[in-house]
Amino acid sequence: MSTESSPLLSYRLFRVSGEAEMPGVTQEEAPLVVGVVGSGGPHPDPARQLSTFFGVIVPTVLSMFSIVVFMRVGFVVGHAGFLQSLLMLVVAYFIISLTVLSVCAISTNGAVQAGGAYFMISRTLGPEFGGSIGLMFYLANVCGCGVYVLGLVEAILDDFGADGSVPPGAKTLPQGYLYSFLYGSLVLFLCLLVCLVGSHIYSRAAFFIFLVVNVILVTIFASFFAVSPREITIARDGNQSFNASFTGFNISTLRDNMYAKYSRDYTTNNMMSFATVFAVMFNGCTGIMAGSNMSGELKNASSSIPKGTIVAVVYTFVIYFFLFFMTSFTCERALLIGDYGFFRAINIWPPFVLIGIYSASLSASMSNLIGASRILHALAKDDLFGIVLAPAKVVSKGGNPWVAVLYTWGLVQLVLLVGKLNTIASIVTVFYLVAYAAVDLACLALEWASAPNFRPTFQLFSWHTCFLGIVSCLVMMFLISPAGASGSLGLMLLLLGFIHLRSTASSWGYISQALIFHQVRKYLLLLDIRKDHVKFWRPQILLMVANPRGSSQLMKFINHLKKGGLFVLGHVEIGDLDTMPSDPIQAHYNFWLSLVDKLNIKAFVDLTLSPSVRQGTQHLLRITGLGGMKPNTLVLGFYDNCVPEDYFLQDPAFSQARENDEFGVDLAALQAHFPPVRPAESPRALSPAEYVAIISDAVKMHKNVCLARYFHLLEKDQPSSSSSSSSSKRRFEGRYIDVWPLNLLRPHTPTYVDICSLFLLQMACILTMVTSWKSARLRIFLCVESGDLGWVSKEEKLRELLTKLRIKATIKIVTWDQVVALNSLQHPEVATPSPPRHPSPCDGETFLNAATFRVTDEYLTSVNSLLRKQGGQTAVRFLYLPRPPADTSQYERYLEQLGVLTTDLGPTLLIHGLTPRKTRHFSRLPTLSGRKGDN
Repeated sequence: MSTESSPLLSYRLFRVSGEAEMPGVTQEEAPLVVGVVGSGGPHPDPARQLSTFFGVIVPTVLSMFSIVVFMRVGFVVGHAGFLQSLLMLVVAYFIISLTVLSVCAISTNGAVQAGGAYFMISRTLGPEFGGSIGLMFYLANVCGCGVYVLGLVEAILDDFGADGSVPPGAKTLPQGYLYSFLYGSLVLFLCLLVCLVGSHIYSRAAFFIFLVVNVILVTIFASFFAVSPREITIARDGNQSFNASFTGFNISTLRDNMYAKYSRDYTTNNMMSFATVFAVMFNGCTGIMAGSNMSGELKNASSSIPKGTIVAVVYTFVIYFFLFFMTSFTCERALLIGDYGFFRAINIWPPFVLIGIYSASLSASMSNLIGASRILHALAKDDLFGIVLAPAKVVSKGGNPWVAVLYTWGLVQLVLLVGKLNTIASIVTVFYLVAYAAVDLACLALEWASAPNFRPTFQLFSWHTCFLGIVSCLVMMFLISPAGASGSLGLMLLLLGFIHLRSTASSWGYISQALIFHQVRKYLLLLDIRKDHVKFWRPQILLMVANPRGSSQLMKFINHLKKGGLFVLGHVEIGDLDTMPSDPIQAHYNFWLSLVDKLNIKAFVDLTLSPSVRQGTQHLLRITGLGGMKPNTLVLGFYDNCVPEDYFLQDPAFSQARENDEFGVDLAALQAHFPPVRPAESPRALSPAEYVAIISDAVKMHKNVCLARYFHLLEKDQPSSSSSSSSSKRRFEGRYIDVWPLNLLRPHTPTYVDICSLFLLQMACILTMVTSWKSARLRIFLCVESGDLGWVSKEEKLRELLTKLRIKATIKIVTWDQVVALNSLQHPEVATPSPPRHPSPCDGETFLNAATFRVTDEYLTSVNSLLRKQGGQTAVRFLYLPRPPADTSQYERYLEQLGVLTTDLGPTLLIHGLTPRKTRHFSRLPTLSGRKGDN
């Protein structure tokens, strides 16, 4: 059979090989899609055989009834009264209904696999939140199982214990703490046997119990009408007893039971309150996830979970409401708070209630045990907690995670040591509320992210319901148990931090990325370039990188220079897409981004494919960035024959073997991707003329240009952002940042402090604001001739300018008679022109084109010597970069001049600025020429 005739076969081959995925379909949705598309039909999973009724409705109803429906209705109504009981019921179901809406939305947005609530949370919020909250939900189920087992033991001892209601002389069960633990262990062992056999045996047993419980509920409702009023004797501590009445439907009884009257709980001897009673009652509502926990065994989890859960919630609410109402109408308060199992005393056949209590408690225990084991198995498969949970991955041939069942059984045994149901009810409730709040948070995040793939078929929800659900859960947590709520949130944060530190990147998708995208897009639209102002200007830098092996120090330096602005690493691959089967650039991004991570810099990466470096740079200058965040400054490494050291061989982060990073790029792959540093004699992809043309292109596009030379000589121990604050500030102590604002390459140019000079000062000032460079001292050099009597005035004007610009710097006067004389000897015919009356930002460049003279290498060597003779240790120099000549035939000569000027200067930044700085002072800028006669 050809693949053309079988699209299903073709798609499955892609999924297995991992080479492609259906666009717009997540990995969790893919199995569902495969089961629908194609003529071959789905391949049924042998582990998925439960329907909506057996897999969701039955376990959810039984978990929500549990021991509460038979043993705690009287406790709630007796202490809280009918009105507060009804309030508790409404509040509890309001909270769980909001959570149910979120569960329905998430579960109908694709295939739901094993793990239920954990699967929904982790695949939405990521492994950190999913793992931490999933483990807490697992612990809630473990504690819930212990609660139901203890409730069953309590019911057995109430009837057959030495202090129970058995007839005198009858054989009774011995009572005591150890005996209670023994009975609980036996009940739990019975649950363990059923769960070890598998979910199918459990579902059959649960259905039988479901029928029994509902039949017994019918008898209870019938007994309210059929049983005549009677006095009931309640025994306490074997010797004491008192009478209480079942009055039948009596308005006086309802009136007496209308309001709260909290007293001591006879099982724990603790004083009850609204919070403690609500905590016990809420345990009757915490089973809403029982069906979700069985998601791995459901035929169609996405359809069964919402339908079954909603039906179960509505059904149990109706039953609880009528039980509260009829109990308040027919039973005295003394009966309700004196005998929590009073249903047996007023039933038409008392053994019915005993059967119901035992059946409901046993089924709820099994439901929590098997549900918790599925959550643990899902956690183990995701390998979030390492070797601790590794054995829980083991399953039987039928898919039953029997090791996870044993893990869970062991933890429930520890819970049984508590001894009393009401003691741990509040802790269980708080754990469940944390899990419910997390489900609401997951749905809220999906809704706020507005991801196109969030298309749930269930639409009866909004971000308002999700947010209200979160707030309700948090409020009730702290009302029930402030200490428990604080402890549970603290535990969640600890688990979140642990998983974040040890886990690798997952392929589940991170909702945080979708939320960040949504917010960034919104704020980028608000970042209007028409509202840009010079007061809030910051450098937004595009650094062109040929090979990061020799440019890593420069990349770190520019990371400091960006001052919170945009920083983009640009790279051009030479090639023609027409001659290639696919775009080679896309596969390179992971390597560059891993490099950014290892260098610990805050930079974006933008790569392009182009026939030439010049065209590629033009593309990046035009299209890099978005909206108001686009590069305004281009930084290039200097074009020379210098062979920098291989940074990858010098830095321990690259020279020491390490594990893969979280995106699968190991050190060997990273080093192999970037070729070794080229030898000096190797051919280049860029000619000198093309290099200067790139500078000219950037200037024409109104971009500032910086040429960086010798930055591979910058201290190799240059501090990173992870360095301590104190050591980082002292790293460049005693070093200088030298600024030469004069156009040294064109000494006959009118030396106004133009835009380029101001930009030079601005960039140098920005560097001194960086923590690691604060200890460096900023020096500004003013060149004068020895016969110039006005140098004091020029210094004062420059100091005034620095004060207005709020730049702290030392002004150093440098006499350069020999340098000027050398240039004058070469060009005696050149007279010093008078400056224009009203200088403009480009007067220097205009005059340059008009004068059209050339400086000699001898002059440039002299200037270079002058720069190197200045005292002190210079960390980095900032020099004035003149505009490239208009005549393209002079490009190579222009580059040669720059090379001679900067030879052996150490880390040097040649800057040509076009961005206006402090334009309100420009009309008053001083003339700071080094030539005599200039003012």
